[in-house]
Amino acid sequence: MRSDIRAVLVDGYVDEPACLGVPPYIAPEVRQLAGVLVDRGYRLRYLTIDQIRADPGLLANLVRADLVVVHAGSTVPGKYLAGSPVTLGELRQLGRQLRGPTTAIGGPILFGYAAGGGEHALPAGLDGYDLLLVGHPATALDAALGGAEPRGRYDYAVTDRFAVAGAVVLSQHPSFPHVMVELETARGCARQAVGGCSFCTEPFYGPPRYRSVSAVGEEVAALSSEGAYHFRLGRQPDLLAYGASPGADPVPDPDRIRALFEAVRTGAPDLLTLHIDNVNPGTIARHEEAARAALQAVVEGHTAGDVAALGMETADPAVARANNLKASADEVFTAVRVLNEVGGARREGIPELLPGLNFVLGLAGETPATFDLNLAFLEQVLAAGLLVRRINIRQVMPFPGTRAHAENTLGRHDREFRAFKEAVRNRIDLPMLRRVFPIGTIVRRAVVEQSGPLSLARPLGSYPILLGLPLPLPVGSVIDAVVVDHGQRSVTALPTPVQVNTLSLTTLRWLPGVGKKRAASIAARRPFRSLPAWQEAVGGPTPIDRFLDLD
Repeated sequence: MRSDIRAVLVDGYVDEPACLGVPPYIAPEVRQLAGVLVDRGYRLRYLTIDQIRADPGLLANLVRADLVVVHAGSTVPGKYLAGSPVTLGELRQLGRQLRGPTTAIGGPILFGYAAGGGEHALPAGLDGYDLLLVGHPATALDAALGGAEPRGRYDYAVTDRFAVAGAVVLSQHPSFPHVMVELETARGCARQAVGGCSFCTEPFYGPPRYRSVSAVGEEVAALSSEGAYHFRLGRQPDLLAYGASPGADPVPDPDRIRALFEAVRTGAPDLLTLHIDNVNPGTIARHEEAARAALQAVVEGHTAGDVAALGMETADPAVARANNLKASADEVFTAVRVLNEVGGARREGIPELLPGLNFVLGLAGETPATFDLNLAFLEQVLAAGLLVRRINIRQVMPFPGTRAHAENTLGRHDREFRAFKEAVRNRIDLPMLRRVFPIGTIVRRAVVEQSGPLSLARPLGSYPILLGLPLPLPVGSVIDAVVVDHGQRSVTALPTPVQVNTLSLTTLRWLPGVGKKRAASIAARRPFRSLPAWQEAVGGPTPIDRFLDLD
């Protein structure tokens, strides 16, 4: 082992926007790159781009290294809380500054770069790097370190060992141990033979290839031994297609999905979070019986508060046809209903598994009427009493090689886009959030990410709820909190037990029954020594009475 040779792995937060949802996480491709470096005998330092931004002195670590590997790029635009992806300017600056070490770069950045949704992705222009890791980054890096061309294939027979070896990098994540570990289960598009969706990069990987249950279990065991407690089966276009027979319309195999969850549970018996991500709504609608059984297997094996992200994209049938989309509005509605029926039960107050909806605007065939159809669909869901955990609305970010790069309507309906987004936030998001997280709901194990007069915290999970806590709390502290109010995409909450006798006036006013005008008069009556005394002061019972500390 050449343990004296140093490599630095720079993580640019690739491919998974927080969307005020995904907490600090570490991607499978990053860990696979780390596994290559460990396998090749390098002494490894892992840094996120945010660490480098916060402490420019860390550049000295990069300059003194023998090898610097950067993982960068994003195929999905979004808003970020836990960390912001590396920008093209930062990438080019790193390439220019690091003249001593050998430099390598890989990831979706090689597909192209756009600053956000609504912009065409363009070739990144990364001439300052010695190696462009084409194809699969880890196998390309391994090839380059072996003296071959830096090109790699997505071959689990090769990469599974890198995934296990790369688990050692987890403890170097700046948010460790509060890190969501993304687990890859598949690559490729089942509809690749018929072109896939017009805007999606998944067909670039070819037809689906699935990792074995045993390989996922071995990786989880390695990660668990390094201190991982939070997992998400997130790197696949459709979890329900895992292990299914080949074809453009795969039928879920509930037994394979159940075995997958059992392998994760066996590998990490003390896990705290096990969630999923993408599910094709068409799979649920067209194979409802098998999908119900598969979703039941998920509910049996996961942890509560889970979200199945449904790629709806549009409710406009003309747009769906023009872009070869995977499900109609009626099929999406069926998927939302089935997910509510299978996953709507609450465990410790939190729904087990709810749908999330993704809309993509700016696709070919879009007209002003498209936005009316989208809003009408959401109003139908609301009127039916169904629950949706979150609604993502973004503009398409077309990549070279996709049909949407040339065929789109970007810039033609900006006014309608803004009006639609505002209507959803005001008319759909707020009442939906009140249904999913009613006042008195407990959110457990939320990690404080920002501290101040309004601290921000989230539990680890798929699109976890953002908590605004109206009091300063230490960053990194883990709390249970009770919901006391609602915003459009977040809730106001207070740590439990609620210390009503010592809360500041600005915090006390958030309690149900208190309010801004009554806070001072109620505070003047403290201390409260009994629940009846409190209820008499606030005008009766409240939904959070059982969480009050009245000692």
